[in-house]
Amino acid sequence: MTEIHRTALIDPNAELGKNVQVSPYAIIEKNVIIDNNNWIGPHVFIASGTRIGKNCKIFQGAVLGTIPQDLKFGGEDTTLEIGEKTVIREYCTLNRGTKDNFKTQVGKNCILMAYVHVAHDCILYDNVILANAVNMAGHVKIENFAGVGGMTAIHQFIQIGQQAYIGGGFRIQKDIPPFILAAGEPLQFAGLNSVGLKRRGFSTTQIRKIQKVYK
Repeated sequence: MTEIHRTALIDPNAELGKNVQVSPYAIIEKNVIIDNNNWIGPHVFIASGTRIGKNCKIFQGAVLGTIPQDLKFGGEDTTLEIGEKTVIREYCTLNRGTKDNFKTQVGKNCILMAYVHVAHDCILYDNVILANAVNMAGHVKIENFAGVGGMTAIHQFIQIGQQAYIGGGFRIQKDIPPFILAAGEPLQFAGLNSVGLKRRGFSTTQIRKIQKVYK
């Protein structure tokens, strides 16, 4: 059963699915689609053009789908699309796309910890974890099961490969290949993400093959 707190402001043209809970003082604009079984926390702002899949949790103070912080944006119709079972923690900010990609996309089963910023035209694939205060410039791509440590800045047009992990507090100014660790200032590759690969069921033989390619 959908529950909307009396202080929440929801545009009549927003579409809410079944069993959506909207907490006090949340604001949801027109042209927003929120699928079933979502929890929208207090003081969340969901702007026009946002699409949220099933079973997501949006924590207090998050701001979703606002216009890009990009001078080339001309008011075109673009979207922010969030996959199912994704968690967006306190005070995250996610902008929608520009005419370059027409969308910003966050995949399924992602976790964005507090104060993360996802800029225009970024694409996060499934099972991505961004720790606190990761700040992304535009057009960044992060592939499946990649993780980024807290307080990390990511330069525009960077691509981070699947199963990679970047330590916290660094600046990512170059592409990161799949399966590896990266750390240091300037950022350097630091071997395989062996712990992550083992946790996700990679066999010893597979890890050795990846290690050989890495070397």
